[in-house]
Amino acid sequence: MKTFERLLIKVILIQLACLFLFQFLLSRDDQIFELTKLSKYEGVTSNNYTKIIETFNGTSK
Repeated sequence: MKTFERLLIKVILIQLACLFLFQFLLSRDDQIFELTKLSKYEGVTSNNYTKIIETFNGTSK
């Protein structure tokens, strides 16, 4: 049980270190510019809603 707890604590510490690192990187303005260019390229920031009309022909038996 002690080895599992040590492993769990190490994993938690690694997760916290990664969290702080990525939060720091995302808080920088020059990095955010590249992310916004990527999100515009992927199209996740625009509201492109299209009407979808589904018809079911011959579904009743």
